[in-house]
Amino acid sequence: MPEPSLTRPDGSPLRVLVVDDEVNIAELLAMALRYEGWAVEQAHSGSAAVTIGQRQQPDVVVLDWMLPDFDGLEVMRRLRATDPHVPVLFLTARDAVEDRIAGLTAGGDDYVTKPFSLEEVVARLRGLVRRAGAQRAAESSLLVVGDLTLDEDSREVVRGGAEISLTATEFELLRFLMRNPKRVLSKAQILDRVWNYDFGGQANVVELYISYLRKKVDAGRAPMIHTMRGAGYVLKPAAEDG
Repeated sequence: MPEPSLTRPDGSPLRVLVVDDEVNIAELLAMALRYEGWAVEQAHSGSAAVTIGQRQQPDVVVLDWMLPDFDGLEVMRRLRATDPHVPVLFLTARDAVEDRIAGLTAGGDDYVTKPFSLEEVVARLRGLVRRAGAQRAAESSLLVVGDLTLDEDSREVVRGGAEISLTATEFELLRFLMRNPKRVLSKAQILDRVWNYDFGGQANVVELYISYLRKKVDAGRAPMIHTMRGAGYVLKPAAEDG
């Protein structure tokens, strides 16, 4: 039995990019990580890794040090030009001590040596993802969507320069919406994240609090909170339609 799956803040699967020019190793890793419930993409060269990484925006990268076109260090540099904080787990040869030192010195987060156990890789990745999530949460207390800002530390909410007073539950609901801008969130997801209980005939409480939020956030302004019939709710900048 795998451990409970780690997920992104919106509940969707973690995105992992596996980079290794040995296709069989990449396939084995991908299979093990999908078993964890994660969304996995593979690349077998440095250039492919950069292209896929910029599109996928992975939460963590498993990166072979030796690739046919350019090395893992260069791949990491290029990926971090897009996402400076993406965690990287290097795969190195057993005797390549200099590679390991160079990788960690240059900003790699961890390494495993070949041959490795799949369980070890999964455990290391779980640790990296948890650390990265805690670091990002600590670094960023201000959420901004369009002209709406929410400070998670001071609990101040401002739209267009005007402060908005929210109850504790309204604040948690707005925070969840703002952490997932332009993403449709179902009533079940909202109940789970804001009220911490399973969906079961309680949809009306979500509708009620969405209406409270609309009166405070959207009153007299272009709407940001939208109902997607049969799907849920989405928050997006007022100027963006569709």
